[in-house]
Amino acid sequence: MKLYNIDSCPYCVMVRGVLETLNLEYEKIDVPWPHHQRKEVYEVSGQYTVPVLIDGDRVMDDEYEIIDYLKKTYPKNANSIKG
Repeated sequence: MKLYNIDSCPYCVMVRGVLETLNLEYEKIDVPWPHHQRKEVYEVSGQYTVPVLIDGDRVMDDEYEIIDYLKKTYPKNANSIKG
């Protein structure tokens, strides 16, 4: 998985939080703040905003779509739940 990210972006923070809660490994790719410098983001997603998550052949560019996808596709491992 690859996450195109800006650390101070609140939407990226939301997605990173879910990735960490689900204990998922991902490559975080920090992109420049100015939209016009985000050529790589545009090449993979057709737009300049982040977050963008790539999982295999699937490309998602909406934080709520990404979060729903992660929760449905990678439910929390039962062994990681205490109690």
